[in-house]
Amino acid sequence: MEIVPIIDTGLGNSSYIVDLGDGDALVIDPERDPSPYLEAVAQRGLRLRFIAETHLHADFVSGSRELIAEGATLLAPIGSDLSFDHRRLDDGDEIDLGGLTLRAIGTPGHTPEHLAYLLVDDASPLALFSGGTLMAGGVARTDLLSPDLTEPLARAAYRSIQDKILVLPDDLAVYPTHGAGSFCSVAPTGERTTTIGRERRSNPLLQVDTEDDFVASLLSGLGTYPAYFARMRDVNRAGPAVYGADPPNLPPLSPDEVATLQAGGALVVDARPIDRYAAGHIPNSVSIELRDQFGTWLGWLADPNRPIVIVVDDDQDTRNLVWQTLNVGFEPPEGRLSGGIAAWGADGRPTAQTDLIPAAEVSADQTIVDVRQLSEWQADHVTGAIHVELGAIAAQATHLKGDLQIHCGHGQRAMTAASLLERAGAETIAVTTGGPGDVTAALSHRHA
Repeated sequence: MEIVPIIDTGLGNSSYIVDLGDGDALVIDPERDPSPYLEAVAQRGLRLRFIAETHLHADFVSGSRELIAEGATLLAPIGSDLSFDHRRLDDGDEIDLGGLTLRAIGTPGHTPEHLAYLLVDDASPLALFSGGTLMAGGVARTDLLSPDLTEPLARAAYRSIQDKILVLPDDLAVYPTHGAGSFCSVAPTGERTTTIGRERRSNPLLQVDTEDDFVASLLSGLGTYPAYFARMRDVNRAGPAVYGADPPNLPPLSPDEVATLQAGGALVVDARPIDRYAAGHIPNSVSIELRDQFGTWLGWLADPNRPIVIVVDDDQDTRNLVWQTLNVGFEPPEGRLSGGIAAWGADGRPTAQTDLIPAAEVSADQTIVDVRQLSEWQADHVTGAIHVELGAIAAQATHLKGDLQIHCGHGQRAMTAASLLERAGAETIAVTTGGPGDVTAALSHRHA
């Protein structure tokens, strides 16, 4: 038996392809782009037979409908209430996979309908696909549905772990969906897989004496999460459009067409590297550099009801950009600026610039704004800096005055924040490519 992980480092998630023997394959919690699964199955000469969803996802659009279109049967929790074809499973249900058995284990907590899946050969457990029930060093958060359900789900998570998961053998391999980098996770390590015994011994959230202690520890570790999470369960319940292995293209748009769309309310998203954006960009565009986290920040900051126009350079992977856009529940962008920013300028249209400077040039006379997550800020920050998470920058923009110096860890989030501040009318903004350690060192050296 081979288990092949498909890792999305941007979302911090893993899905899995399981070689069931006899040429059949099972996929656990696929994301929307079917290509990685279809390619891995084809490389191994397998037939995609089953898909299993552990829960209704809040952080990405499921790829199950894409794989159903390839001939697979979907297995999903009975409480998901999916509106498309699937086989409903409840706690204790078993599915014959053609020699191996998949046993559903009711594990409410991260979500009410959550199932973990135990892969069994006769009476021998082979692997546990835990979804968000248990992960390396942590568990999945319970506050994504509503404030009223946060504590009851946390208590359900404790009972699921104690009564359903920790009774399994210590040497059993655990394959979580959520992990490090996922906004669904609480206190994960950098490991993608683990074992029951390792988590029993070392998971901080399990080193507690009572259910109340577990709940208090879990709820104290909750940070903010992307705005698009609030609507994603409904998207997955209804089922997204099926595109196949090739997503929609980005139609080329002339500068005049881009200007018309922007004037009509479209959001211009500039996905170029931040140094290129800084050198010249369309006024009032938003910088979200195309990288693994592009979809997360697009989903967090953009309005899904507004059309999106993309600015990219010819050397960038627009296929990846479109799939990341679809993966967070947005419609395909209207198109991309044909010829890039050079064509915009050649058409006689104005551009804006943003100062991008190394940490060594930061001045103590500037208002330093740190836009990282709260947990990052608490671990290390520049003395005297203001902390405003990137997700809150637009709402806090009117309170940020003066000569602003924006920083994060490497510059991408800071440039996004600067672009949002520019849209809000801020006049003096600079972005540093350094993080808090770099800025602190530069200021200390200057005062030495």
